[in-house]
Amino acid sequence: MTLRLLAGGASVAGVDLNAAGLEATAALAAVGTRFTQHAVNITDRNAIDALPDAVIAAHGQVDGVANIAGVIQKFVTVNELPFSEIEKVMNVNFWGVMNVCKAFLPHLLARPEASLLNVASMGSYAPVPGQAVYGASKAAVKLLTEALYAELLETNVHVTVIFPGAISTGIAANSGVDLGGDASAETSAYKTTTPQEAGRVIVDAIRKDRFRATIGSDAAAMDRLSRLNPKFATTMIAKQMGALLA
Repeated sequence: MTLRLLAGGASVAGVDLNAAGLEATAALAAVGTRFTQHAVNITDRNAIDALPDAVIAAHGQVDGVANIAGVIQKFVTVNELPFSEIEKVMNVNFWGVMNVCKAFLPHLLARPEASLLNVASMGSYAPVPGQAVYGASKAAVKLLTEALYAELLETNVHVTVIFPGAISTGIAANSGVDLGGDASAETSAYKTTTPQEAGRVIVDAIRKDRFRATIGSDAAAMDRLSRLNPKFATTMIAKQMGALLA
């Protein structure tokens, strides 16, 4: 997404817990000051509160915010999931988004036109066994974003929610989740979408002021099925994904 925005002439303030990842993105971008690095933990509210001033100092203004960061949980049932893991997932996936929204909304509202985009998940409407808390955190992001759309309807801020399916980003490893030593387990259940395609969909959604967008044929199909027959959709996902839980 960063590379696509930069290629279109935008300036980007990259925010990541992983400073090395930001360095790698900067090296790929090779655009000088149009990409700035901000190694910040989005669960640290004080650090996020200070972030707008740093971004504005670097770029002059903020015209758009995209909340993409997220982690999954260990593939275990709620009964087996420790509260420490539950709190980690909720802190990153929900409170991280809330922290960033609260910090940047006043600045977005001050612009002639602005965009706020939050990434939920197919898991917010198609529950996966062993990912109940992850799904709940993303369902909270979904509803928060839709409510923000309603609240900001008569303002200059456009609001978008994104529902990715399986994207080949290595989210399990990045979340510290062990999939039993099978490096391919994360992507073997069904076809995944590339990060490049996900970035294209997200940037396109910003440009076209979409209310919502899905990424991948899996997310699109489950979006329809979960509305037509939610019980059938839930049962089907449970059977397809049961091997990961086992």
